[in-house]
Amino acid sequence: MKRILGIDPGSVVTGFGVIDSDGVRDFHVSHGGIRVAGDSLPEKLGFILYEVGRLIDEWQPVEMGIEQVFVSKNPMSALKLGQARGAAICAAVQKGLPVAEYSARTVKQSAVGYGAADKSQMQEMIRVLLSLQELPGADAADGLAVALCHAHTVNTQNLLSKHPAYKDQRKVSAGRRKNKRWVSVP
Repeated sequence: MKRILGIDPGSVVTGFGVIDSDGVRDFHVSHGGIRVAGDSLPEKLGFILYEVGRLIDEWQPVEMGIEQVFVSKNPMSALKLGQARGAAICAAVQKGLPVAEYSARTVKQSAVGYGAADKSQMQEMIRVLLSLQELPGADAADGLAVALCHAHTVNTQNLLSKHPAYKDQRKVSAGRRKNKRWVSVP
C-alpha cells in the first residue's frame, strides 16, 4: 500500500484527500479543505505552503498528485490559482515528495468516466468509490479524485512498463526519434 496526497489547489479553499492504495484497492484516510487565510496574496501563499507541509507531516504520504491550472474566462483567476498550486508543489518538494500533475479533465475521467463531470457527480462517485458515509465537500472530493487518479495512473504505467510489447514499442519510438522521423512520443 502506498499513501498518496491529492491536492485541488485554490486561492480561497485548497481541497485535499489522502488515500492508501495499491493501484487496485483504495482506502480513504482523510480529506478536507484548507480555508486560506491572509490579507495579501503573499500571506495566502505562505499559508498554503505551511498547511500543505503540515498535512504531509501529519499523514506521511509518499507521493502527491495535483490538479493542473486551466484558463477558462478570467486570466487573473487562473494566475492566482497557479500561484496557489505553486505553493502546494513547493511544500511537497520541501518534504521530498515526488509530485505528479493531472488535468482537470483527466481527473474527472478517472473518477467518473466523463471528463466534463460536474461537482455533484464527482462528490457522489468519490463517496461510492471510497465507501464514505457522507458526501465530501466539493474541494475535498476533488482532492480525493486527484489522489485516486494518481494511484491508478501510476499502477497502469507500472503494469505497462513490465509488458514486453510496451518495451519493444518504446525501443522503436526511441530509434525513430534518433533518426528524426518521429518528433514526439505519446
